[in-house]
Amino acid sequence: MSKKSCHWFVASMLVACFGVALIPSQPAFAQDSKDNFGGIESGKWVLGMRAGFAPLTQQLSSNTSTDVGSLVNFQAMYSLNKWLLVGMMLEWERHSIDQERPSRSLGHQDSVSVLPTLELRPANFGSISPYVNMSLGVNVNGFGENTATRISPSNTLAWRLGWGADYMITKQFALNTEMAYKRNDGHATVNGVRNDDWNASSFGFLFGVKLFF
Repeated sequence: MSKKSCHWFVASMLVACFGVALIPSQPAFAQDSKDNFGGIESGKWVLGMRAGFAPLTQQLSSNTSTDVGSLVNFQAMYSLNKWLLVGMMLEWERHSIDQERPSRSLGHQDSVSVLPTLELRPANFGSISPYVNMSLGVNVNGFGENTATRISPSNTLAWRLGWGADYMITKQFALNTEMAYKRNDGHATVNGVRNDDWNASSFGFLFGVKLFF
């Protein structure tokens, strides 16, 4: 997927998410006749534990191929009011990297992302609570080599845009699914030579649980 196509895809998904979230639904808003905007109670803590997978949005670098990586995400959020939450995400991502010509395994890149986050919850639709969130932080990148080739990727600015939904089982427990784009575009030093063509930006698909208290 080209960078231009990726950006169009992210924009269209965000617009679609907002459109679904803002469709009027009388049962969803009937819970509070005084304020018909907002999908969470004020003063709530939300803890999330999710795992999933993450394909890159493009080739990592020339003459390389990359697998669909593993993804683990933890979050802690606090609702300032009925629709806005603030908090933090910690996300770990790993991709195996192969050289294409000649074919050989180079190793794997690990990325730990520290992500201060804002989240918007426009409404509840019965047991379903849709949301969008945005994070800005840092990607701490490292590389584990399988060969004598020494690879050191740079740490990068992390910009993450996510959208998803919680399915409330009880008032304190929910199932969760989320999709997110995360920017991780920098450079790498390969055997002492800087390579500016090193982009590990990805789409993440997460599934897990959340606790509300």
